[in-house]
Amino acid sequence: MFFKTLFLALLLSLNLKLALAGESSVAGSFALASDTVIIEKHLRAITKTQGYRTHKDLVQLNQTADYIQKVFQEYADTVFIQEHLVNGEVYKNVICSFGPLAAKRIIVGAHYDVCNEQEGADDNASGVVGLLELARQLKGQKLTHRIDLVAYTLEEPPYFRTEYMGSYVHAKSLVDNKMPVFGMISLEMIGYFKDEKKSQAYPLGILSWFYGNKGNYITMVKKFGAGKFARQFNRQFRSAKTVRTKTFTGPPALPGIDFSDHLNYWKFGYSALMITDTSFYRNKNYHEKTDKVETLDLYRMAKVIDGVLLTLLSLQKG
Repeated sequence: MFFKTLFLALLLSLNLKLALAGESSVAGSFALASDTVIIEKHLRAITKTQGYRTHKDLVQLNQTADYIQKVFQEYADTVFIQEHLVNGEVYKNVICSFGPLAAKRIIVGAHYDVCNEQEGADDNASGVVGLLELARQLKGQKLTHRIDLVAYTLEEPPYFRTEYMGSYVHAKSLVDNKMPVFGMISLEMIGYFKDEKKSQAYPLGILSWFYGNKGNYITMVKKFGAGKFARQFNRQFRSAKTVRTKTFTGPPALPGIDFSDHLNYWKFGYSALMITDTSFYRNKNYHEKTDKVETLDLYRMAKVIDGVLLTLLSLQKG
């Protein structure tokens, strides 16, 4: 078993293209656009509520959707709600768009629901706030691709891996309406960083030999044969050098590699990847009441968002 595990780890190390980008200044003359004050404001608005963003609490879910919609409307000309029925109840994706209507689309998505009665600051208010900041930053940009920012409902259990997931509904709508799609990015927990040794775990412990044991980086996660968009996005994000970055490429069966909304775009044949702080492999507050704003590193979270923005803008040239 040891040698089988060792062989698998070595095989993955040949295919998992590791990219380390030092936490240097943002490429070129670009000044850090993400604002940690605004980020914290949004995080607290989403997490410090009377209820919890679970599938059982429609009132709180709808209030969160309303907040996201209101912020989107400050920056985007096109904002709409995509509704779907689950057991007689209406659940909502919130979508805003930038760029030419007929152009190929880049989808940037994040789920706004939580699993249990928890604030869910990292999982996944951090990803949703990433969308809100991107909306602010994309206003007025000259784009050749259509960029859709999508806040999904029902990513968490009991609906994970079902056709009731908001991301499944959205991905299927793209196919049904024959929308041209370049690719998709899932923002899944982007705010938790640790510099201490042994703060980072892996699905195979031996991978720490190759990737280190400090949770001080953001991860680009994609599957083998992820497609042109995933390759280009990964390369451009690393080139931006806004934050220390590592890339994991592996089979979908590897635990954790498809644990977010990008899995539904894979199902429909789209090129997609996940940006994550590695979730429960690092953040022990995962699905716990301790997942609070105070545990997040807003500075490095802002740098992740800046990397996404720079990459989206660089891909307009392609």
